[in-house]
Amino acid sequence: MAALGAALCWAAGGLIAIGPVRVLGSIAFNRVRLTIVAAVLLVATTLLGGWETLDTGAVLTLALSGAAGIVMGDMALFWSLSRLGPRRNVVIYAANAPLTALLGYTLLGEALGPWTTLGIVLVTLGVMMAVALRSGSTHNWEAVQGSLLAGVGVCLVAAVAQAVGSVIAKPVMAAGADPVASATVRVTTAALMFTAIGALSAMRGGDAAAAGGGLFLPRGLTPKLALQIAGNGLLGVGVGMTLLLVGLAHGNAGVVATLSALSPVLILPMMWLLTGQRPSLGAWAGAAVAVAGVALIVNR
Repeated sequence: MAALGAALCWAAGGLIAIGPVRVLGSIAFNRVRLTIVAAVLLVATTLLGGWETLDTGAVLTLALSGAAGIVMGDMALFWSLSRLGPRRNVVIYAANAPLTALLGYTLLGEALGPWTTLGIVLVTLGVMMAVALRSGSTHNWEAVQGSLLAGVGVCLVAAVAQAVGSVIAKPVMAAGADPVASATVRVTTAALMFTAIGALSAMRGGDAAAAGGGLFLPRGLTPKLALQIAGNGLLGVGVGMTLLLVGLAHGNAGVVATLSALSPVLILPMMWLLTGQRPSLGAWAGAAVAVAGVALIVNR
């Protein structure tokens, strides 16, 4: 259930993010949203006393997980989002599910039964069908900007990075680490790294003022965009990531990644509501295949 909740958060977050990412770029967008979420999570963890569940080794492991899954993963994911649009982006990103299952088996020894394996295959196939069989769309969110091949390739990099980040975090979560505290370490690490990346980028571009103030608000940020970024961050990162870590604490990494990859199915009614464009029968067929896969996994 935690993984499914994460999928719902990420589906909604992807819709909120598309506008700010296209205006600010992926690095500035991530720097702002992760700084907001890190501040909120630091306060929450301190009030809830979650720091007591983490030792130095756990903190370093979670920081590495954040560098892979959030920094590398989100930079690639939101770069491709600005090129491909939300539905194409999230369906390609669903490849992180079988990749996580493969890494979990190879590195953690997490074996999968035949029905669970079939369920993972069906969910991955279903979420891909949900987009591949959709009817044509004329909404500007669905427009491809730039090279389609580049967008697909970078999105696959994001999927690999997310899979690596999940597998790195799994042993720490299984040992009893507090999910909110763990999310705080990952997000704070990522926020600091994105701030450093932004400062270095400004220095290379000869913008001394921006380089000296990596935490300054990026150009083009309006109050409306700031609210959208905060909403995306608190929903997608704050709640979504915490739910993902709860799932990793109690379940197989591949299964958790698969269930959390249902965003393309959950995004169908959201897109219909927001754009007024009804998904095709093929998209709903893909959703049905994915649901069948979920049923196999849950009832294994």
